[in-house]
Amino acid sequence: MTLRDGDPRAIGGYVLIARLGSGGMGTVYSGRAASGRLVAVKLVHQQFADDPEFRTRFRQEVAAARRVSGAFTAAVVDADPDAERPWMATQLVPGRTLGARVKADGPLRGSALRLLALGLVEALRELHTTGVIHRDLKPDNVMLTDDGPRVIDFGISRAAGQQTLTSTGQILGTPPYMSPEQLSAPARVRPSSDVFSLGSVLVFAATGRGPFHAESHYMTAYRVVSDAPDIAGLAESLRAVVGACLAKEAADRPGPDELLAALARIPAADWESPLREDDGPGAEARKPLGAGTWTGSTADDGSGGGDGAEPVAGAGAGADDSDGSGSGSGGPESPAASGDSEDTDGALTRQSGPPTGPAGDVAAGRPRRLRAPGALSSPRRSWLRC
Repeated sequence: MTLRDGDPRAIGGYVLIARLGSGGMGTVYSGRAASGRLVAVKLVHQQFADDPEFRTRFRQEVAAARRVSGAFTAAVVDADPDAERPWMATQLVPGRTLGARVKADGPLRGSALRLLALGLVEALRELHTTGVIHRDLKPDNVMLTDDGPRVIDFGISRAAGQQTLTSTGQILGTPPYMSPEQLSAPARVRPSSDVFSLGSVLVFAATGRGPFHAESHYMTAYRVVSDAPDIAGLAESLRAVVGACLAKEAADRPGPDELLAALARIPAADWESPLREDDGPGAEARKPLGAGTWTGSTADDGSGGGDGAEPVAGAGAGADDSDGSGSGSGGPESPAASGDSEDTDGALTRQSGPPTGPAGDVAAGRPRRLRAPGALSSPRRSWLRC
């Protein structure tokens, strides 16, 4: 969309071309460097420029983006977190958000779904290897480009082990894609939280809705913490992988190496038809989940080889009024494009409740039994094989 009255015409030497979108804490523009290189420029809203805590968070976002820029993330070109209005410029890669793609054309199928899944796992591995937890992986923060997905918007990311900067007892994120521990004990979030979000994103990509869909943020959050995911309609092999990602206990979730191996074993037919068919006339479309079998090895959810994600290309990551096309770096903690995803996926900030269970991660090398989807209340855990 075109620049508006009051929009700057240049930022940090970059001539602005168009407005990609505006989120709760920043506006994203497309711009051009003197060399002709196209960039996405995120400019912080004026009301946050004088907030020392926000400036610190923005510095963290810039630092995180610089560390993880790679094949599945957006490279940081330039930034000035100390400017009168802090800004960051990233590589501009044309594409649509996953949310916009599914809204316009329906769920992904075949190689598009498979490449999305593998690309996001690779992105998480890169991110977590550098010690960064994204904490807001969702369809509007995933750009679909010609050479694979890009993870964008590091507005609420932080380094593993780093003290959270949000006020005591507050949480930030997007309820349909947050992990149970992020909702109940945000200070205890580990890289495995991003794995949970990945599971929810893959369900959305395959079905057009998240596994904990509800009519409000708070009902959605309740379901994330307390209910089994709605994944009974998925093909068995895909359901086993997604179900493992969506384990309520952080220690039960697989690491990226396990996920890559499991995804590689999914038959091509299940990527082409990720939803299972009814067994016959009158059969219920969604039936209770049976136990699959996972043949993963050990968790790798720590400093090396973990899961990862970050901003790459993307029209308005964190841009409420973006149309979901083009690309840019998103606003710090706001949805990427208006209406790109379900009505409960806006960012949530509220007082957190008491912890519902341990949020730590399993030590590297420890064999794990993964809870079977749909058997969350059972004390027994079966191996999931796909």
